[in-house]
Amino acid sequence: MVIGETLAEARHRAGLTVAQVSERTRIRETIIRGIEDDDYSACGGDFYARGNIRSIAKVVGTDAEPLIREYDTVRRAPGALSTVSLDELLSTSAEAPRRRPSMSAVREAATSAHASARGRVNPPVVRERVARAYSPPERRLNWAVVLGLALVLVLGFAVYRLLSGSPHAAAPEAGKQAAAQQHARQSAPAPAPTASHATAAPSPAPPPPARTLSPVSATAFGPGGGDNPQRAHLAIDRSHTTGWRSNWYTTAHFGNLYRGTGLLLNMGRTVAISRVRINLGRVSGAAFQLRVGSRPTLGHLRPVARAGNAGGVVRLGLGRPAHGRYVLVWFTRLPANSTGTFQAAVHYIRLVGHA
Repeated sequence: MVIGETLAEARHRAGLTVAQVSERTRIRETIIRGIEDDDYSACGGDFYARGNIRSIAKVVGTDAEPLIREYDTVRRAPGALSTVSLDELLSTSAEAPRRRPSMSAVREAATSAHASARGRVNPPVVRERVARAYSPPERRLNWAVVLGLALVLVLGFAVYRLLSGSPHAAAPEAGKQAAAQQHARQSAPAPAPTASHATAAPSPAPPPPARTLSPVSATAFGPGGGDNPQRAHLAIDRSHTTGWRSNWYTTAHFGNLYRGTGLLLNMGRTVAISRVRINLGRVSGAAFQLRVGSRPTLGHLRPVARAGNAGGVVRLGLGRPAHGRYVLVWFTRLPANSTGTFQAAVHYIRLVGHA
């Protein structure tokens, strides 16, 4: 079971947009789109990812429990930091004896919780500092302190959900911090000159994380203007229930009339593509090439990946990123359909890489 695809399909069945789900759950649209793409890095940890999955599932009308079990099986990290309830926290703590918590660590955790409520510290940092209040063990657990720390976790989660649902709420505080930092930089004294004129080379910046790339347009590509040009845009509308279909032919090789047919995506600018996912529907037997280039002609679009006897959801990982403005899904063989003819379909195309 793929959690993101299940939630996305349930949302489409419910007739809801991402913005509507965001308004009803108070979860940012970027987090919802990330979960539908099985990317949980923006959630802030297992505790918040599971809560977001439950909230989205409730709004789109699907059962959250199988999705939570799938998340726990595949993605949830082991240990006390990933506990999701008071009972589970106590059970994890009881697996080994513990010593009395450090008072300085408890004060640090309380200070972090207060800062989290004001938007200055992320909730995962609060959880880390709460867990650090219990270093490995010598004495029995102080239950009153555990209950207090559990209350801190609950309050931190509530504040995080409030801030994640209202991204503009933290803007004034962030503006004050930026102004204070700018003032500190301007008022700081200039460093004294040193005898050595040698300067250390700056370390290279880490590459930005890959993200979903949205095409500007999709058009039919092939002889005579391609097949079904009026439906080409349905291949990039983020819906798995609509899509583009080629014309039907009497043989898998286009009735010996053409060399191929396909869809051309215009990205609007040069991008670097690292992964592609294409939903071809229920039939199988298609063969196609993924071509990328700077001009919308077959000769200028070089093949970067291929698939044969394909059907369903096809995932293509490129050995090295392919650079170009245009992406072509070029069918060289058509699958057979239920009527005895041959026809290709593309329900949804998702591109991942860097702009």
